[in-house]
Amino acid sequence: MARAGKRPAEDEQLYLFAPPSSSEVPDKRTQQVNPAPLLPDVEALATSLPETIRLGTSSWSFPGWEGLIYDRPAPQATLSREGLPLYSQHPLLRTVGVDRTYYRPMTTAQFADYAAQVPETFRFLVKAHEYCTLAGFGDHPRYGTRRGQPNRLFLDPHYATQEVVGPFTDGLKDKAGPLLFQFSPQDDARLAGSGSFVERLYQFLDRLPRGPLYAVELRNSTLFTPEYIDALSAIGACHCLNGHPSMPSVREQAALVQPERGRAVVVRWMQARHLSYQAAKQKYAPFNRIVDADPTSRAAIAELCLASSVRQQPSYVIVNNKAEGCAPLSIVQLAQQIGETKK
Repeated sequence: MARAGKRPAEDEQLYLFAPPSSSEVPDKRTQQVNPAPLLPDVEALATSLPETIRLGTSSWSFPGWEGLIYDRPAPQATLSREGLPLYSQHPLLRTVGVDRTYYRPMTTAQFADYAAQVPETFRFLVKAHEYCTLAGFGDHPRYGTRRGQPNRLFLDPHYATQEVVGPFTDGLKDKAGPLLFQFSPQDDARLAGSGSFVERLYQFLDRLPRGPLYAVELRNSTLFTPEYIDALSAIGACHCLNGHPSMPSVREQAALVQPERGRAVVVRWMQARHLSYQAAKQKYAPFNRIVDADPTSRAAIAELCLASSVRQQPSYVIVNNKAEGCAPLSIVQLAQQIGETKK
């Protein structure tokens, strides 16, 4: 399924995960990258963290994480190619988000390669291809001749099963965590079509293969309704509690969702509420320190994780650099918060 042109954000997301082309491969004489020495008390903190709680970041390919995840400076291309097994050795990082699949599906072999690089206890949270969740193609050059046209594959269970669910489950096997269907901001009426969005979403999820943990993330707050939550609960899917300016706070979302009703708690702490994506990127780069601490969101997520662990319910928390400035340090502080809340 060819696609003409890619927006800068797509290039950036793919580069965080995909191997570079031969012209981009750095000099092989570059020194080998190894895991960074752990910060004080991190090993003990990880040991005390309940096994049901999995914390991770949106990628593993940030050069700014020197001294936090990696022991020396390295180009992003090197980390994209070699960083995953090093990332997965960090005792607090038990999961990772894979965003590149939103822009282009991965094959079973590619997923299997990821799975082979991490411990048996590690899990991946993977985004479904955007063709599953776009009602129509936006007015952007990257869509080529599809610009402005309806998307015939929107909420198509056959396409999702063949191109998304199958490779995800067959490639990752036991290391498959949540499969996330992210609905980016779109016109509500277009999402609903001739019926209602909730009805269409339910029918779509009901026709997917049973077994995987399906999660749904909204960016239209108008769609976040009790009917939507009831539909997910009825089908055994989860709402992804997302820390994003377009949605209510994580605590407010949790109050409506009632996470104890689901198979798991899924959280993505994505972006500071007072900044746009680009503003956060510019302010926080190179993502090596906490810039705007958000204790309110951190406390809410810690409470959710701890409550889920008491129920022996798995929780997956993905933290983005744009939440506070540095995802690995946010995770350390989140783990500390969970420990303090536990007491």
